[in-house]
Amino acid sequence: MSDNLRDVIGRVLPAPENHLSPELMDKARKARRSFMAKALAMGAGAASTVAAGKAAAAPLGEDAILKLPEHTTGLGQPVAARGYGMPSKWESNLQRRESPGLTRVSQASVSFTPLQGLFGIITPSGLHFERHHQGWWDIDPSQHRLMIHGDDGLIKRPRVFTMDELMRLPSVSRIHFLECGANTAMEWANVAVPTVQYTHGMCSCSEWTGVLLSTLLDMCGIDRKRAKYVLAEGADGSSMTRTIPIELALDDVIVAWGQNGEMLRPENGYPLRLIVPGVQAVSSVKYLRRIEVGDKPWGTKDESIHYIDLLPNGLHRQYSGIQECKSVITTPSGGQTLLDKGYYNISGLAWSGRGTIKAVDVSVDGGRTWRPARLEKPILPKAFTRFNFDWVWDGKPAILQSRAIDSTGYVQPKINQLRAVRGTRSIYHNNAIQSWLVSENGEVSNVQVY
Repeated sequence: MSDNLRDVIGRVLPAPENHLSPELMDKARKARRSFMAKALAMGAGAASTVAAGKAAAAPLGEDAILKLPEHTTGLGQPVAARGYGMPSKWESNLQRRESPGLTRVSQASVSFTPLQGLFGIITPSGLHFERHHQGWWDIDPSQHRLMIHGDDGLIKRPRVFTMDELMRLPSVSRIHFLECGANTAMEWANVAVPTVQYTHGMCSCSEWTGVLLSTLLDMCGIDRKRAKYVLAEGADGSSMTRTIPIELALDDVIVAWGQNGEMLRPENGYPLRLIVPGVQAVSSVKYLRRIEVGDKPWGTKDESIHYIDLLPNGLHRQYSGIQECKSVITTPSGGQTLLDKGYYNISGLAWSGRGTIKAVDVSVDGGRTWRPARLEKPILPKAFTRFNFDWVWDGKPAILQSRAIDSTGYVQPKINQLRAVRGTRSIYHNNAIQSWLVSENGEVSNVQVY
């Protein structure tokens, strides 16, 4: 960032779900030359701080710097006052949330990750999106078992594993994203939701720890020549079952018990789940209880009538599980407000189920011109990649977009390009370019550019 930009750093008023009232935003605008905007945002439980440069500098003699606060003069909380650390009370508005009216019952629904308030590429375990078909359970690990078997000699030594036996095997830890196949589904036909939490929040990225499925299959004597597929089954009431090609099963699939350095959370499959990197998250079966080896797909309910793509000619496309290259700008994004003209850091996330992100381009004029963004390390296969882009807002309307390119050369499409192939009645695998309109008053909203 050049020196002349440091004098005009703009401020973003975080509004994760438009929870800030028009009156509160008006007060923040009137407080342009103080830290009042930050105080208002914090008071609303906003997720991130307001960047302030000379255009919003606080007076050198204000009480907040001259008078020592209680936390500087008093005695703080004791060590281990909370045995498990919790977020600050000032961050309480940063939550995963269910979209009202999305499903008839909350046990078969989705909660969305607040992407607009996160940094880097790792999603905190407590904010990882949820998708359940029958509600979540907190299962006793001492009673949980994993069975591996197969018909016609495809598995020579069928076996039932306890959690203790699994956790004593050689383990791996790898960072991968999980994205629901229905992420961004509500945007297929037109603009439907206001914020990035609801447009793209069925996607999260964690470090997963467990044993490779290939290790277990080899222990059980898999016939690598004749085996073509495996079936994964969960232990919840929906008995979620998914067919996985043997090429994936023997590659990077993980039977995981760990997430971000600790045991899985119950909402994310405790005590055991499958991680199938790069494939729609429904295949990463939670509460994993059974792996069956076969020579053909099973065609179960959730791969025959759900998680399929309706094409314009009326046919359904099955087993289209790979999550194609995709990106989204998380700030500035829908529901937020720019309080000043000047410099902003446009930031977002990119990911691909086919490999690594090679480049991200950013447009501030609705796709008429594009410039390369900075890719921040680490850049890992089948994981989030953080990108940043310098932008000086002149106060005029702008349309912000990002376009990702992955290691296969695939370029993220515009919405009209995707609809030309897939139509408008689909549900799954919407990886179109997302557009955010910045209005003259600084408010950011969701729009579609064709």
